[in-house]
Amino acid sequence: MPYGDGMNARVRSEERRAEIVRAALEVIAERGYRGASLASVAERVGLTQQGLLHHFPTKDALLVAVLEERDQWDALPDTQWRVDLLASLVEYNAMRPGIIQTFSALLGESVTEGHPAREYFTERYTRVRVSMATALRAEYGDTLPNGLTPERTAPLLIAVMDGLQYQWLLDPESVDMPGAFRDFLTLLGER
Repeated sequence: MPYGDGMNARVRSEERRAEIVRAALEVIAERGYRGASLASVAERVGLTQQGLLHHFPTKDALLVAVLEERDQWDALPDTQWRVDLLASLVEYNAMRPGIIQTFSALLGESVTEGHPAREYFTERYTRVRVSMATALRAEYGDTLPNGLTPERTAPLLIAVMDGLQYQWLLDPESVDMPGAFRDFLTLLGER
């Protein structure tokens, strides 16, 4: 096979994978994590379930790809994250419950040994802690008004963001996720 044909096949495969991930995002947004099946995603892109399994061997593998795509939407270079942008991210998350539900469900499941998303979340949290510490340092310097360092505060900030998502998913009428997060940011700046 000429070099160009192999390159074209790889590009087509990558394009097909991207199409499948977009379809999975749509199905998850419409039906939620539990209601999204490989068969429904395959149907949406005109494949058999077996054809979809060629690109993503399991539902978990597809969902990890969805999460990686989600991270790309939220991504800014580390030097561009600012504390005030985090509140905007929380507001944005409140507009996409299907994706947040998927993220939260997989996160909860990933704490078990051998789960296919465990490595993804472990690596993701390592990167996010560094990013949050960098953003906090840019905002407050080496010590926040509460006396903690950015590195000590970063896991707390992430815990608040993720914890609010769980509470909001369980009872969206009672939990104002963006408002509660803004309240937490106020606490960060207090002495």
